[in-house]
Amino acid sequence: MNVEVKNKYKPRLKEKYEKEIIPALMAKFSYKNIMEVPKVEKVIVHVTLGEAIQNIKLLDAAEKQIALITGQKPLIAKSKRALAAFKLKKGMPIGCKVTLRKERMYEFLDKLISLALPRIRDFRGISPKSFDGRGNYSFGIKEQFIFPEIDYDKVEMIHGLDITICTTAKTDEEALALLKEFGMPYRK
Repeated sequence: MNVEVKNKYKPRLKEKYEKEIIPALMAKFSYKNIMEVPKVEKVIVHVTLGEAIQNIKLLDAAEKQIALITGQKPLIAKSKRALAAFKLKKGMPIGCKVTLRKERMYEFLDKLISLALPRIRDFRGISPKSFDGRGNYSFGIKEQFIFPEIDYDKVEMIHGLDITICTTAKTDEEALALLKEFGMPYRK
């Protein structure tokens, strides 16, 4: 007998989106229908380690750290072609990525905006110029230590993360307004 239990907990950012952000964006862009309001579809967290060619254990450590940060098991990314200059063969594991949706996505964004980004040394905000023209925003983080789950003593190698936030916005202006409403700290 399968009994599905509904989770009554709603992430803080999802609640904020439904109660505050939707009305604010409807007023700003004068949308006629609530379905026109852009929303965050997914967040992709990606790590590529060139050093994993010589030492595969570094990739295993990065995989565990990404799982700790996101709360989801990463997918191992393999090389698509061989590059002799880097001693890379086709099909070798060189990175890992996680695609977050729904509740996990909102929880990760909340953690990123309120905890992780303010912990960056000399942080003045992230660049508002990294949109792709279709409402998706990508940026990189140089160290994984900004996330509170990472234990500094257990880290074998410092690596960065690439984070892509995919939205349903049709323009970069709408996506920027959406992410600013979420509290994303952009540079002036």
